[in-house]
Amino acid sequence: MLLVAFLSGNELIWVIVLALVVFGGSQLPKLARNLGRAQKELQKGMAEGFADSEGSTNSEGSTNSEGSTNSEGSTNSEGSTG
Repeated sequence: MLLVAFLSGNELIWVIVLALVVFGGSQLPKLARNLGRAQKELQKGMAEGFADSEGSTNSEGSTNSEGSTNSEGSTNSEGSTG
């Protein structure tokens, strides 16, 4: 509703009339329904992205304190391949 916040009463009426002329009376409910669905999907995606980013910050801090693992799968703490 922030978009409508700067419109006065007369300007809002003109926007509504223009929308009726451009889209037609029968298309406006479909347009509003699709906009509502898009907003819901956007909010859902943002919530999932936020949850993923919170989960990834928690898992990044855990490292193996015994050493790194080489390509063969064995743990090497001194830097030489054994």
